[in-house]
This record gives sequence, C-alpha cells and structure tokens, in this order.
Amino acid sequence: MDFTKGQIIFTISFVVVFIAGLVWSYRKDKIINTQHFKGVALKLIITIIGLYSLIFLILKLMH
Repeated sequence: MDFTKGQIIFTISFVVVFIAGLVWSYRKDKIINTQHFKGVALKLIITIIGLYSLIFLILKLMH
C-alpha cells in the first residue's frame, strides 16, 4: 500500500503536534498534581502489594 506525499506530511505533522500537546499539558499539570497528590505513590504501592498478597492467599487456600 503506497501512501501519497500529502498523507505522509499530514501524519508526521499530526504526530509532532500531538506529542507537543502532550508535553505542554504534562508540564502545565505537573505543578498542580504535586500539590494535590502528595504521598499517593506510596499508598498505591502498598495497595497493589496488598491486593497481590490477598490474591496469593486466596489461591493458596483454594488448593
């Protein structure tokens, strides 16, 4: 399948603009997110470990 020159230019420009928008949005939200979500990473890690442990125990008890 051959792409036209216009399709290739559109795809490249779309990807560049999309990634630039993502970077801009991330940098803008980074300041706000650090203020509102302090300590969330630790709580998330503890929750995931707890859930995996619970699943492990349930599976061990079923056998």
